[in-house]
Amino acid sequence: MRNTAKIATSVLAAGALTLGLSACGTGSGSAKADANAPLKVAASQVPHAEILDYVKTHLAKKANLELEVQPFTDYVTPNTATQDGSVDANYFQNQPYLDDFNKKKGTTIVPVVTVHLEPLGLYSHKVKKADGLRSGATVAIPNDTVNEARALKLLDERGIIELKKGVGNEATPQDIAKNPKKLKFKELEAAQLPRSLDDVDASVINGNYAIDAKLKPSKDALVLESPKNNPYGNFLAVKKGNEKDPRVKKLAKLLTSPEVKKFIEDKYNGSVTASF
Repeated sequence: MRNTAKIATSVLAAGALTLGLSACGTGSGSAKADANAPLKVAASQVPHAEILDYVKTHLAKKANLELEVQPFTDYVTPNTATQDGSVDANYFQNQPYLDDFNKKKGTTIVPVVTVHLEPLGLYSHKVKKADGLRSGATVAIPNDTVNEARALKLLDERGIIELKKGVGNEATPQDIAKNPKKLKFKELEAAQLPRSLDDVDASVINGNYAIDAKLKPSKDALVLESPKNNPYGNFLAVKKGNEKDPRVKKLAKLLTSPEVKKFIEDKYNGSVTASF
């Protein structure tokens, strides 16, 4: 999923997209989904729609699944369209984002299967190892709620800092219990983090922005999130009650197949990692 700082989009644009989707068909908002109808899936373009396009081209026919991939640039319409049945499913988000969305919007979207992680990593132009950070070094982190907490958790898990017990997805630097290197934190828009590397000692950068900056997470990150049991894994999701739709079950199986895992490994070279 792309940085949650980009969630806010034009209401007008979101409305137009929703109207466009509504004209496409009834989706799973109908009384009973047609098991032979195309499965419409809303997705972010990279890497989600690319992964779905691979499934559509190489795997879906053999599984007797007709797949329609509908790319989106915002993080609101895919969920509202899934809720109202304009599409059958979506693939773009992680659990903390979905929990927040459902709470605020009153939607009932649920995850089906986790597919991949765009790992957050710590990068530097000044040191080659995380333990090389000097005392009092400045570390840039994302300034949006979910990704700031995610960045601090990464540093906590790697022993660079220690967070207070029980802090969740709203952790801030004020929640740091131990900071042995007396690091200073600079909160920036996530998109600015790669550009900050020459001005700070290190930056915690989202996977998609790392890719845009020609960084290779698997090679260049000093520390990198693990996909194992990671709450920020991106998943296929549906409106509650549609989890057993046979088309959804087919797609879930294909998205977690060895073929898709190899596709992710070959295409993204560690910038996106399979979570299965």
